[in-house]
Amino acid sequence: MSGDASQYSHRHSRVLHSYAAAVNVTTEFDAAAATYNRLVGASPGYYSNLSRSAHRMRIPGNGAGLHLLDLGCGTGASTLALLAAAPQARITAVDASAGMLAQARQADWPDRVSFVHARAEELADAGVHGPFDGIFAAYLVRNLPDPDPVLARLCDQLAPGAPLAVHDYALDGRARSAAIWTAVCWSVIIPAGKMVTGRAALYRYLWRSVLRFDTVDALAARLRGHGLVDTRIETMPGWERGIVHTVVARRPA
Repeated sequence: MSGDASQYSHRHSRVLHSYAAAVNVTTEFDAAAATYNRLVGASPGYYSNLSRSAHRMRIPGNGAGLHLLDLGCGTGASTLALLAAAPQARITAVDASAGMLAQARQADWPDRVSFVHARAEELADAGVHGPFDGIFAAYLVRNLPDPDPVLARLCDQLAPGAPLAVHDYALDGRARSAAIWTAVCWSVIIPAGKMVTGRAALYRYLWRSVLRFDTVDALAARLRGHGLVDTRIETMPGWERGIVHTVVARRPA
């Protein structure tokens, strides 16, 4: 990585560690798990946007004979999107939240889909190994205390030519996008989260984490800094335009 990118990584890590002092993100996800699907299901475009990102990976041949990793699978919404994009692939879905995984496992999945409880930093310890023919990371990188060591290991676990797709709230750098994000959070997301779950800490964290995360261009540069190529950036329709993006890059063939 360049010196500027390395300095940014250290600043990003310090910021997220300060969040962790106030909010244990995994604990909050555990607490929100039972009502999480109901809450995100009320968000227009949540599931369709995950599907857009999964299809933007351009997995060949319906995924037949391929092994894909869904890292940060939560309650399985991203796993479902990945399965729709590559219906014949073998998918290993991983999450650090036991509560979210318990919700994911309640669905009826084909035998090709397996779920593993592990932190992104500890995949090898949990028996999760590549090479992977594609990695989908939805709403994950932004929540990592230090993204770069995880990304470095993920890039090493990609098969040659395989894609890594990051789907996340990564603003486009315009003041308008940041203002829309703040307005939506404080008028809809935070009040709805508190009403449905009885807790607001996770949703206040969401608001702050997005404002302090990489812009989408910085996120793409971060992936390139780990040796990935053919970077593509695509946004979402509706109010999330310029706010939620897919960044896809590939390991060199």
